[in-house]
Amino acid sequence: MTRQRKISREQDNSRSASTGKPRREPFSFKRVAKSLGPGLITGASDDDPSGIGTYSQAGAQLGYGIGWTMLLTFPLMTAIQEISARVGRVTGHGIAGNVCKHYPGWLLIIVVTLLFIANTVNIAADLSAMADATKLLIGGPAILYVVLFGVTSVAAQIFMNYHRYVAVLKWLTLSLFAYVAALGFAKVSWTEALAGVFVPRLTWSSDYFTTIVAIFGTTISPYLFFWQASQEAEEQRVDATKHPLINKHDGARKEFSRIRADTITGMAFSNVIALSIIVTAAATLHTAGKTDIQTSAQAAEALRPIAGPFAEVIFALGIVGTGLLAIPVLAGATAYAVGEGRRWPVGLARKPKEAVAFYSVLGLSGGIGIALNFTPIDPISALYWSAVVNGVLAVPVMVLLMVMARHREVMGRFVIGGWLYSLGWLSTGAMALSVIAMAVGMLV
Repeated sequence: MTRQRKISREQDNSRSASTGKPRREPFSFKRVAKSLGPGLITGASDDDPSGIGTYSQAGAQLGYGIGWTMLLTFPLMTAIQEISARVGRVTGHGIAGNVCKHYPGWLLIIVVTLLFIANTVNIAADLSAMADATKLLIGGPAILYVVLFGVTSVAAQIFMNYHRYVAVLKWLTLSLFAYVAALGFAKVSWTEALAGVFVPRLTWSSDYFTTIVAIFGTTISPYLFFWQASQEAEEQRVDATKHPLINKHDGARKEFSRIRADTITGMAFSNVIALSIIVTAAATLHTAGKTDIQTSAQAAEALRPIAGPFAEVIFALGIVGTGLLAIPVLAGATAYAVGEGRRWPVGLARKPKEAVAFYSVLGLSGGIGIALNFTPIDPISALYWSAVVNGVLAVPVMVLLMVMARHREVMGRFVIGGWLYSLGWLSTGAMALSVIAMAVGMLV
C-alpha cells in the first residue's frame, strides 16, 4: 500500500510538471494563519484603548448614523497600509530608513520627532485606560497597573524571542472579539445599524465633524505606516530565503499577493471591531441618553446598568487585551523610526546587546509613557493633542509615502501605480481634509 501511494504521488508530480502548472496545495487554516503577520497585527493594534474611547464616544453621541465612516475608511486605510508594506518589502527598509537614504535630513528630524511625541503620549493614554479598566475589574491602585502593564510590554519586546513574540501578538488579536461578544448584550436595531453603515446621514454641526475627524485620526495613524513597513523589512531580515525585492526580483508577485491578503485581513478585522464598538455604544449608551463618554474605561463602566455586569467585564477585558497589543506597536514603531533614521542596527529579532540604541529608544518611549501617568498632566487630555499631532503628521508622511512609492530610485521596477496608487492619493486627500476641518473647528 505504501509503495502504491508513493507511485501515485510521483504520477501526480509528473502530471504537474507536464502541464507546467504548480501543484495546488490543499487549503489549510494553519498555513493561512502563518502567512498573516504585519498586516493583521497592524490592523488589530489600530483598535487600541484610545481608539476604543473614540469609537465609543462616536456611538454614544451620534448613534447608528456614524457607522458609515467605517465603510469609507476601510479601502482608504487598506491602500495606504499596503503601500507602506510594499515599500518595506521592496527596499528592505522602513519608511524612516528610506527617508534617511533619499531625502533631506531636516525632513527626517521633523517627522521622527513628531512621531516620537505622538506615540509616547498615546502609550501614556493607553496605559491609563488599561489601568482604569483593570481597576473596574478587580479594584486596587490604578498607578500600580500602569507600571505593571508598561514594564511587561517593554520587557517582552526586549527579551522575548522574536518569533514567539510575534505569535503572542497574533494571539492577542483575539481579545478584540470581546467587542463582537458585547453586541450580544445590546438590544441592537439591526435595520437602523445597517442603514447607518450604507446610507450616510450628515449633520451640519461642529460636534459631528469633530467626531468624523477624530475617527479618521484614530483609524489612519502614522505609527501604523511605520510599523508595517518596518515589520516587512524585519521579516526578510530574519528569513534567510528572503531578500529585498529591489535586489532579487524572484517571487515578487507572490509576495505582493501575500501582502495584499494580509493587509486586507488586518484592516477588515480592525474596521469590523470598530463598527462593533460603535453599534454597541449606539444601542446602549446613545439609546439611554448617555452621550458624555470620554474614555474607553468610562464606556465600560457605563455599560453595567444598561447591558449588565457581564457586558462591562467583556468591554474592560477587551481594553486590557488591545492595550497589550497596541503598546508594543507604538513603542516599536518609534524605535524603528529613530533607529533607521540614525542608521543604527534595528530589529526585534536582534538580541539586546546587538541593538542597544534601538532597544534604548523603545524603552525610553515606554518609560516616558509610564512616567506621564505620575505627573499632573492628564494622559487622556494629552491624547487630544496627540491626536492633533498625529493628524498633522499623517498628511506630510502620506504625501512623502506616495512620492516614495513612485520614486524609481527607491522602488526600482516595483514603483506603484494604477488603482492602488490612486486610492493612496484619495486616502491622503481625505486625511488632509479632515485635518483642515479639525483646524477650522479649533478656531471657531
